Amino acid sequence: MEGDAASGFDEIEFRHEVSEFVCSELAAETKHKIENGLYLEKSDYVGWQKLLQRRGWFAGAWPSEFGGQDWSLRKEHAFLQECALNAAPMIIPYGVNMVGPVLYTFGTEEQKRQYLPGILSSDVWWCQGYSEPNAGSDLASLSTSAVVDGDHYVVNGTKMWTTEAHWADMMHCLVRTDRTGKKQQGISFLLIDMRTPGIVVEPIVTLDGEHHTNQVFFDSVRVPRENLVGVEGEGWKLAKFLLSRERTSIADTGSRVRLMRQIKDTFSHYVARTSNVERSLMRARLAEIEANLSALLAVERRYVDEWEARRDDGIGASVLKVRSTELLQQMTEFWQELLGLYGACYDAASRRDGGLGAAEPWRQAAAINYGYLYGRCWSIFGGSNEIQRNIIAGALLRR
Repeated sequence: MEGDAASGFDEIEFRHEVSEFVCSELAAETKHKIENGLYLEKSDYVGWQKLLQRRGWFAGAWPSEFGGQDWSLRKEHAFLQECALNAAPMIIPYGVNMVGPVLYTFGTEEQKRQYLPGILSSDVWWCQGYSEPNAGSDLASLSTSAVVDGDHYVVNGTKMWTTEAHWADMMHCLVRTDRTGKKQQGISFLLIDMRTPGIVVEPIVTLDGEHHTNQVFFDSVRVPRENLVGVEGEGWKLAKFLLSRERTSIADTGSRVRLMRQIKDTFSHYVARTSNVERSLMRARLAEIEANLSALLAVERRYVDEWEARRDDGIGASVLKVRSTELLQQMTEFWQELLGLYGACYDAASRRDGGLGAAEPWRQAAAINYGYLYGRCWSIFGGSNEIQRNIIAGALLRR
């Protein structure tokens, strides 16, 4: 749909406005890093989010009474896609897209006053305490405990794969406050200050050689009882609400389209050294990938329109998660193959210094190989693709 007369939203005009803003306001250094697959500092993300907040777009999907713009799902989707298409940093979701909506929907008035301003300004950085060593995709099996002791909960346990916990000021965390009944029951939603005594953050260096994620240990960590969000024992409801907020961004198609452009821009250069037969085969594979991308864009648009119309088949987000992550891996595998011998070239340090002093093929190979390596995790986090297929199968079999 090109416009929405009822809402006054002209999608083409809005996309053009977003594109112009990104091109004119995004710091040149940050844009260079993204276009070349280089390492982003926390300051790159914070700087961009502050620019968006000054423009009124950082929390555009929030209700206006809490500082947002009351964006529709279509407008939010268009905004996220155009930002990614123009090489803007992703909006880190743990504050604005996750705990923020939980707080303005289920939080107390005091919690809203205390936490929403810091989220909007990006002055308070959040992380998410969900997964555990024995409770990843099976989130309801979490065991980190919170026991009432006077005016506090005493938290003990550990959280795993906690992205950017080393940057975070606060964590929104699922803890077990009751071990009776079904495993989905007895889970509560706590807000935890990361400076509290007893918290230890241990880095986890992933396959790409980078420190994105962590294991967080809680040793008798005292959390004020007023940091409980909602009703004790009903955190599972809040967790499901939070995860539903990811659906407009879960396919991340803007970055997929940009990646496709990069692959096509370098395709001719890398296949020039191959035989005619090999070139024909590579062109056929490239055409297949491009067709898969077009199909993903069409399916995503259909789902966004259905969600906008308040129709939800219960599987849309899972379908998009599976297809998008598999396509990303297909694209990065193909691009890496184009490199030939340079496909073996990777050093995480080269992403931090831009490969200065190295030959151009080495710098580009480092960026491409980083995309390949980091792309392995996309089908795991946010609920593994195996779990997503179970969700899809279960929903279809119940019809």
